[in-house]
Amino acid sequence: MVKRHTLYEYDYPSGKITLKRRLCPRCGRIMAAHENRHSCGYCGYTIYLKSESS
Repeated sequence: MVKRHTLYEYDYPSGKITLKRRLCPRCGRIMAAHENRHSCGYCGYTIYLKSESS
């Protein structure tokens, strides 16, 4: 289980809170960040990242 305080970035002087990870375009939940992809554990949507070595 991921701690909630690690998912958000806080800017106290301006009062802004931003999400560090991507949201799933299909279901709207927070996606898991892996080395070569972002994946949604709820609906299974996956976004593969392009590697620079290819």
